[in-house]
Amino acid sequence: MTRSPAPERIAALIPAFNEEASLPGVLSGLEGSAVSRVVVVDNGSTDGTARVARKAGAEVVPEPERGYGAACLAGIRHLESDPPEVLVFLDGDQSDDPSALEAVLEPIREGRADFVVGVRTASGPAGRSAVPLHARVGNHIVRMGAGCLHGLRFRDLGPFRAIRFPALLSLEMDDRNWGWTLQMQLRAHHLGVRTEEVEVPHRPRAAGRSKISGTLRGSVSAGAKMILTLFTEWFRRAPRDARRESS
Repeated sequence: MTRSPAPERIAALIPAFNEEASLPGVLSGLEGSAVSRVVVVDNGSTDGTARVARKAGAEVVPEPERGYGAACLAGIRHLESDPPEVLVFLDGDQSDDPSALEAVLEPIREGRADFVVGVRTASGPAGRSAVPLHARVGNHIVRMGAGCLHGLRFRDLGPFRAIRFPALLSLEMDDRNWGWTLQMQLRAHHLGVRTEEVEVPHRPRAAGRSKISGTLRGSVSAGAKMILTLFTEWFRRAPRDARRESS
C-alpha cells in the first residue's frame, strides 16, 4: 500500500481532574512525538493540575462542570478556532502509554481509517489487566448491548483514540459525562465513519484512584449511563437520519 502523507497538524486533548502527580509523566511522554499541540482541560481540579500542565507547555482550558464529556467538549470548542487535522484523546493518569501514539495514528496516516480506538491490553504484573474485573464485566455488557441494538461490534471503549477533526465535528457530540466514548463509537458507526481498532498497552494509573473504575460504585454508575446511552442513541437515530436525507 502506498503510504499517504502524514497529517501535519495533530493535537492531543487530555481531560484532567486532580492529576497533578500523574500529568507530568503523560506530557513528557508526548514530547518529541507527532503531537504539535497539547490541550489539557482542567475539569474543576482542586490540586495543581493546571499549574503543572502550563509548566510543561500545554494549553490549559478550564471547565468547572465535572464530567468527562464536558471536559472533552470544552477542549474541542477551544480547538475549533484553529483546528488540527487529527485529534488524539488520552487520559491524564498515565494509564494510556504515549509510546503507543504511532500505532494509534497509523491507520489514519495510511488512509485506512478516520477514527481509531485503542483496545486496552494487559501490561500489569504477570500479564494482568490494569482494568478492574468489575469494569471489564461492565464493558462486556455494554458491548453486547451495542451489538444487539446497533449492530456494532467492537472490542473496547478505551479512552486512547484518534479521529480526524472534521469527522469528529460531524458526530455532533453532546454527552457530558460517562457516555462520551460509547456515544462517539455509536455515532461514528451510524454515520459511516471509517473506524479501526488497534491494541495499546494499558497500565495501572500512576497515582490516586480512578474516578470511574477505581470503585464498584463508580463503575456501576458509569455502566448505567452507558446503558442509557445505548437506548438514547437508538431512539435518536431516526430523526438524525431524516435530517441528513433532507439536507
